[in-house]
Amino acid sequence: MLSKDCKIYVAGHRGLVGSAIWNNLLKRGYTNLVGRTHQELDLTDQTAVRRFFDEERPDAVVLAAAFVGGIMANSLYRADFIMQNMKMQCNVISESYAHGVRKLLFLGSTCIYPKNAPQPMKEDCLLTSPLEYTNEEYAIAKIAGLKMCESYNLQYGTNYIAVMPTNLYGPNDNFHLENSHVMPAMMRKVYLAHLLYKGDWEAIRRDMDCRPVEGIGGSSNETDIVNVLAKYGIYNNKVVLWGTGTPLREFLWSEDMADASVHVLLHVDFSDIIGIEKYSSVHYGAAIDGAVDRNHSAGRGGALPRLGEIRNCHINVGTGKELTIRQLSELVAKAVGFEGTITFDASKPDGTMRKLIDVSKLHSLGWTHQVEIEDGVNRLFQWYRSTLEK
Repeated sequence: MLSKDCKIYVAGHRGLVGSAIWNNLLKRGYTNLVGRTHQELDLTDQTAVRRFFDEERPDAVVLAAAFVGGIMANSLYRADFIMQNMKMQCNVISESYAHGVRKLLFLGSTCIYPKNAPQPMKEDCLLTSPLEYTNEEYAIAKIAGLKMCESYNLQYGTNYIAVMPTNLYGPNDNFHLENSHVMPAMMRKVYLAHLLYKGDWEAIRRDMDCRPVEGIGGSSNETDIVNVLAKYGIYNNKVVLWGTGTPLREFLWSEDMADASVHVLLHVDFSDIIGIEKYSSVHYGAAIDGAVDRNHSAGRGGALPRLGEIRNCHINVGTGKELTIRQLSELVAKAVGFEGTITFDASKPDGTMRKLIDVSKLHSLGWTHQVEIEDGVNRLFQWYRSTLEK
């Protein structure tokens, strides 16, 4: 258990998950928190990351920073998705080890699982068949991250835990149409189509000023705004969404994810996951097998020979419930008050048809979700509207 005065570095503390984790820690009395914006610290810069760890010396690290996006962004920026995420993960995890960080929590994604994995997906279906092509690079980066945590634990006796959240949504979500996830993108499209129908150009311009689309903002002329919105399937009282609407998705409120993450950070150790009672974060291998010194190469690859192969130590985080994209669009339309038409362009890719995760491991570790999807969609829309009033 980390004491309340421990210094905790939250990488990505302004993002959807990182900000929720930051606030959850504060509510629990953990006030010695450290965060840096991308402008203050570029996590892809190894020298800058090392300098940061030299100066701050955190006791624990939450790695919630990532280069993320939806199906369109994944298709357009494949090299960025694998390279940027790998750089960030390698820099933060390696410097955490070099600086003696006691606990690290790595956040991945359930896109790590094979496209045709048995449903619901258990942790042990990782790497059993091919990935979904449209998000392959991001998935490979996240698999590498969880394997880094697992491997550092096995070789050096660290206490690095990887959690794999399902689709997240909530306060501080990304509503930029070029690179947002399915729910915020859908919500903004429906809202803007609703405003076009109402002819509420004041609200449309506020929205475009807050989040310009391809350089088109609220001060642009109406024709340019209408044209750029049409490019993203947004029309007067009509929205066109990608795919068939039939894929099933599971969604988790970001503040629930934050609570699960902090629960794991504070109450779950690597020993709990692999079922070893005697565990030392400093002399892990020696305690188990008498053969490992975390600073000596002789122990490499031989930390736990008596226990055989140890893998899939990550933890799924979700609700264990799902709905179709079409059903989600109906919930969003209801929240917005949209009574227009939502159609689906079947010529565009669906992505993985089903992505339900098995959350039995998480439940066994003492945590379950609180916010159901119907309530969450309404909460998200209210938060989104509040950002346009500032």
